[in-house]
Amino acid sequence: MASSRRRFLMHAAAMGGTALAQPGRTWAAAGEPAVAGTGATPETFSPPELLARQAARARRAAAATAANPAAEPTVTAAQSSGGTDYAAMYRDRRNWGRWGDRDQVGAINLITPEKRAAAAGLVRTGRTVSLSRVFEPPQHFIQKSSLGPGGGYVMDYLGFIYHGSTVTHVDALCHIWDDAGMWQGHDPDIEITTQGAQFGDITHWSGGIITKGVLIDVPRHRGAPHVGIDEPVRGEEIEAIARDQGATIEPGDALLVHSGWGAYMASGDDGSRGRPGLHPSCAEFIRDHDVALLGWDLMDARASSDLPWPVHGVLFHFGVALLDNALLEPVAAACADEGRWEFMFQALPLRVARGTGSPVNPIAMF
Repeated sequence: MASSRRRFLMHAAAMGGTALAQPGRTWAAAGEPAVAGTGATPETFSPPELLARQAARARRAAAATAANPAAEPTVTAAQSSGGTDYAAMYRDRRNWGRWGDRDQVGAINLITPEKRAAAAGLVRTGRTVSLSRVFEPPQHFIQKSSLGPGGGYVMDYLGFIYHGSTVTHVDALCHIWDDAGMWQGHDPDIEITTQGAQFGDITHWSGGIITKGVLIDVPRHRGAPHVGIDEPVRGEEIEAIARDQGATIEPGDALLVHSGWGAYMASGDDGSRGRPGLHPSCAEFIRDHDVALLGWDLMDARASSDLPWPVHGVLFHFGVALLDNALLEPVAAACADEGRWEFMFQALPLRVARGTGSPVNPIAMF
């Protein structure tokens, strides 16, 4: 830990500082938050503990899906409505080497200066909509100080893990992999160390991701509040929705798939069958249309495939940037109000050296 951060935390602890981001929350067990509103002060814990808790939650979620075969369709990597072998599709259509063997930009290469200029032409009213959920870090240290008579200031220190299913963030190309390797076939055991990513880190998108955005409003199309576990979003449905909305998905676009996260979370589903989301046929659609970024609110429909990354695989196979946990209800409402589902999309990741991604506040501008 850098000396400045160590001094800050030691000083905050001496002042009685605690993790204040979620007041009134306690921790019931390792990796499992208790019910909010108990009135107790949340405990603090170290970054390794945060990482361990996050990993424990992911393992429990995977185990819950695997332990419920009655609720989970019998699938293989080859399953689909048309018998497509999606493992082979990923393998045969990889973008590895497309932009050079050492490329670390991926499908963002498709966003040319001309593409950005054309996206700017979609701005007519100047209306902006945030695509980010509210961010509440589990560690939030506050320090108030005085400059003497008449002046003062406050600083804060945030401790959080943005990967997962809560914080709106962009995944870098190095974030995930399968048995064949990470982006470009690189070995994660070599490229990822305790010091961070040596290949494909988030700084390669430091110029920003600015392009045409296309929203696919699945709940509006289906006439249902949210996507269900038994009816994942499929590639052919995205095609049909785009056509009905009068939108065109072109190379270099940011594809934003609204599945109804807010309504799903309010439904009371316990997640024991896994979460609803996108079928792996959406990955084939993304490759067919040379999409540069996929933004989504409900992510992989894991019950629809035994692939380790049913749709997340577009990141390391195709180089497609992923905007996870996007807040899409407000932009869906704005699109309906504007009568168009295309707009200028902007996401500006932080320049985190060797970072595997970045929290982000994406903006749609009409």
